Amino acid sequence: MYKNLFFDLDDTLWAFSENAYDTFLEMYEKHRYSRFFHSFSHFYGLYQQRNSELWVEYAAGKVTKDELNRQRFFYPLQAVGIEDALLAKQFSEDFFAVIPTKSKLMPHAGEVLDYLHGRGYNLYILSNGFRELQRRKMQSAGIARYFKKVVLSDDIGVLKPWLPIFHFALSATQSQLHESLMIGDSWDSDVAGACRAGMSQVFYDPAGRNDLPFRPTYHIRDLRELKEIL
Repeated sequence: MYKNLFFDLDDTLWAFSENAYDTFLEMYEKHRYSRFFHSFSHFYGLYQQRNSELWVEYAAGKVTKDELNRQRFFYPLQAVGIEDALLAKQFSEDFFAVIPTKSKLMPHAGEVLDYLHGRGYNLYILSNGFRELQRRKMQSAGIARYFKKVVLSDDIGVLKPWLPIFHFALSATQSQLHESLMIGDSWDSDVAGACRAGMSQVFYDPAGRNDLPFRPTYHIRDLRELKEIL
């Protein structure tokens, strides 16, 4: 039924949450942020709060990519009264140098990619991540070889869940809609976005949500369940 599989990258295949946490902890220690914060959790909580808000603003076109990156690293310092933009910039630069070298994958991601690749599916990445990071992350984790093409929101300046990014991905890969499947962990970006585009979806949901607004084409908690679907 399906020939073309579009995977989200972060927290669907590449373990973004774990890799980011590890990198932030390294940077926190390197830049001696314990001078300013009660604990790493104090700092990280402030960062995550503002980061989530900024990504919503970025998706809506209210802030630029550069402004998103500037604000999210500066905000935790400002929240504790430290107006040191240079320190925030140095932290940011070091963070972006280190995080794409991290290689943790989501459970069973390598095994499942081996299976799907061996079965002859066309595998693609469809991600909102930044161009300068995503390919490096895939190389570090050893999964770049599985994918025929990487399609990023940076390529056209439109993020999932907006329809143009799905239309662009289909066109760029010469994929037919009825033969394509979107696989991702974000309900709004991956599942709802693909649904609006008329594309079948797999909601990868390790936590097992039971409050979904509609029933996706497939709902899985373990990537190995893709072997039963495909």
